[in-house]
Amino acid sequence: MTDQIKTSTRIKPPTLWDALFPMLCLVGLIGLSVFLYGVDSTAGPLQVALIMGAVIAALVARKNGHTWDELARAIVEGISLAMTAIFILLMVGALIGVWNMSGTIATIVYYGLQILNATWFYVATAIITALVGLATGSSWTTAATLGVALVGISKVLGVSPEITAGAVISGAYCGDKMSPLSETTILAPQLVGSNLYLHIRSMMWSTIPSLGIALLVFAYLGLNGTVAAPPIDKDAALATLASAYHISLWNLLPVAVLLLLSLRRYPAFLTILAGALTGALVAVVAQTDVVLAFANAPEQSTPVALLKGVWSAMATGFTSTTGVAPIDKLFSGGGMSSMLSTVWLVLGAMSFGAVMEYAGFTERLVRPILARTKSAGGLIASVIGTAIGLNIFAGDQYIAIILPARMYQIEFRKRNLHPETLATAVENSGTVTSPLVPWNSCGAYMTATLGVSTFLYFPYCIFNLVNPILALIYGFTGFKVMRLEPQKADATLTPALAVPGGTEVFAASVTPAEPEDPPPTVFEAPRVPVSK
Repeated sequence: MTDQIKTSTRIKPPTLWDALFPMLCLVGLIGLSVFLYGVDSTAGPLQVALIMGAVIAALVARKNGHTWDELARAIVEGISLAMTAIFILLMVGALIGVWNMSGTIATIVYYGLQILNATWFYVATAIITALVGLATGSSWTTAATLGVALVGISKVLGVSPEITAGAVISGAYCGDKMSPLSETTILAPQLVGSNLYLHIRSMMWSTIPSLGIALLVFAYLGLNGTVAAPPIDKDAALATLASAYHISLWNLLPVAVLLLLSLRRYPAFLTILAGALTGALVAVVAQTDVVLAFANAPEQSTPVALLKGVWSAMATGFTSTTGVAPIDKLFSGGGMSSMLSTVWLVLGAMSFGAVMEYAGFTERLVRPILARTKSAGGLIASVIGTAIGLNIFAGDQYIAIILPARMYQIEFRKRNLHPETLATAVENSGTVTSPLVPWNSCGAYMTATLGVSTFLYFPYCIFNLVNPILALIYGFTGFKVMRLEPQKADATLTPALAVPGGTEVFAASVTPAEPEDPPPTVFEAPRVPVSK
């Protein structure tokens, strides 16, 4: 959006009240929607609240001199940043529909039921998803594959799907955060001029203890929690799955293809598309009777009916017809159409965030924080608070990483704080708290993929809740807070960019912490594909 910014005498600098008013209105609208609709608010009411919040922000910006055309362009550009995420969401819907049909998810559940037990299920879930997230560098891929299956297993074992979803997200984000393949892990040090592997080593001090605390909590919940009577006996569930699908390891071929392409760093959309198409091939070859029954096209030839069945599963999802209600409920769903409400949520959130950033409201809110922050701990706390706030009000993980990194970079160097300290603070807050916000692209994705409302899994995302708290404690105690040598702290500040209201943002000409990873010379948000 900054490439559209122009200083002009007609644009008045935003006051603090200008910046606060849209946010207060949005908080009120969100609170009202949750009060009226509860956990169902993500099915439409929250989207209305976000769009109305964007309208209010635009009206305030218009009062300050911005034209409607400028604001419209800013919103379009803001939404464009989320287009990759939207296409991924749609493709994940197609993948889930096809994998329900091909028996891929059913096979994971079938074998998982024979290996996992209720007592240690939450701990096992967090460890498994952490390892897969570390290997793939993608929390989204981890949730869409093993996460969906593990939530399904929890329902058959009689343990809590909400706690299971929290364990999936805890593990997936821990692995993602520590993986050198992760976009966010690569992006954060690049923005501030640090080094990827220094960044990973720095994050270990807060990430590993956070995961340890999460595992202890999940162990306690597993040992002391009640196991509800499952809707279907485990042996009956296994028998039903074996009769409904041809269970074999070949059904896991789509998972292998998806993981292989993730490790080879193919784009997320293409990786998930390949996983969906491989699932379609497995369905046609191994589950022919299931596909033909779902297509329900006796008047058409077998090849055409198979094509129709796969096509329908990708578009509107698969419907299981085993006659056993719990199994049919578990393995029905998916399809691109199931993601449309989530796409609507992302569009609303990105529209509000785009107006807030373009009109200078976000920067105006951060300025008083910088003026009042005196200690290193206070500065780190400001970064964490800003990143969490942007996850809430801008609705996108990448905005919550990029903006604090560029807003606070100069101040960190002025105070002899190593750029890596900023990168670690950004990841300890912007990355891990994104799935905790229902209208954030990550929160919306996790709800749509795992089938559990954000409001319900929120208390059980132990890793995601503990990690920012540990980061705050480290900041105020000075533990593992990296500082610059005096000669490396000097920075020559040169005007780089003018924002609405005449406020100048400065770029730093500095010696990077590691010469092989030079920092950006201008605080311009890169076009980062949202491909978690």
